[in-house]
Amino acid sequence: MTADRSCDWCEGVSRRRFVQAFGAGAAAAALPRVLRAEGTAKPAGAPENLVAKIYASLKPEQKKEICFPWDHTDDRGLLRLHVSNNWHITKPVVGSDFFTADQQAMIEALFFGLYNPEWHDRIRKQLQDDAGGYGKAQNIAIFGEPGSGKSELVMTGRHLTIRCDGDSTDHFAFGGPIFYGHAAQGFNEKPDHPGNVFWPQAVKANKLYEMLDGKQRKLALYEYEPAESAVEFRKQEDDLPGLRVSEMTADQKANLKDVLATLVEPYRDGDRAEVEKCLAAQGGLDACRLTFFSGEDVGDDKVWDNWRLEGPSFVWYFRGAPHVHVWVNVADSPDVKISTAG
Repeated sequence: MTADRSCDWCEGVSRRRFVQAFGAGAAAAALPRVLRAEGTAKPAGAPENLVAKIYASLKPEQKKEICFPWDHTDDRGLLRLHVSNNWHITKPVVGSDFFTADQQAMIEALFFGLYNPEWHDRIRKQLQDDAGGYGKAQNIAIFGEPGSGKSELVMTGRHLTIRCDGDSTDHFAFGGPIFYGHAAQGFNEKPDHPGNVFWPQAVKANKLYEMLDGKQRKLALYEYEPAESAVEFRKQEDDLPGLRVSEMTADQKANLKDVLATLVEPYRDGDRAEVEKCLAAQGGLDACRLTFFSGEDVGDDKVWDNWRLEGPSFVWYFRGAPHVHVWVNVADSPDVKISTAG
């Protein structure tokens, strides 16, 4: 892999810090500037507290549009646990006059509170490239009633499904399946995906592929991948593709841990800790398989754009062709169900 496959976004970011943070599960990240007093750092509360404040501020006509019972279903299934690459969970846009200025400020602070502060600029870039900016084409829904023990806010849009649940949703990390993506310079990206804020994740995974010996590569590389939205948990006794992590060498496993740290790096510490906890409940990385797919290789450069890390109740599916789509489903049990559309 040539040096120019790295990304300017990575410069100055300490990998060791993120590996340590992933293992430690440190305290929740600070809120963005939108809820800070001028010149001081005064967080107004965790994102979950903001859900309660947003809910309390809604007028009845607003609640009618964006609030639902905890187990609300429609033609998409259990709406709270639906995920797609480009969808709108409700009609009102978060930056529209449907919401008051105070509500818009709280929603924005909540949204960025779900991310590592060092990723805020990158998330804004992704939203600008894909949706014209934050607030332009994103929507929210609130399920359940904050304070009742069961509540969750879901935000959706192009290349976006993110959740804030305060651990209300049993079993799942992130409160349920999430989606992220980026088309930095058009629908069909170049082989090195210039400007794509998530492409360094694939760079890291491909460096691990380069560490594999011939026998391991034969196990790890498949021509055809499953449908990209196929992230339901699969029975491990089935003949699943991929190289078993348990059969990797110690240095390869260490590199895979760094890949995982890169994958969870964009998110707040609490969600990273949830991923770690869920993964440990089902045997850790040793219970997973790593698979690369050669069928869609942008530029035919053998830098695999599509790859998948999968365990009993863990799926992180990175599809980099023709641009980046990433589907994530992480839980502590393989028996939970989700709803997907791709």
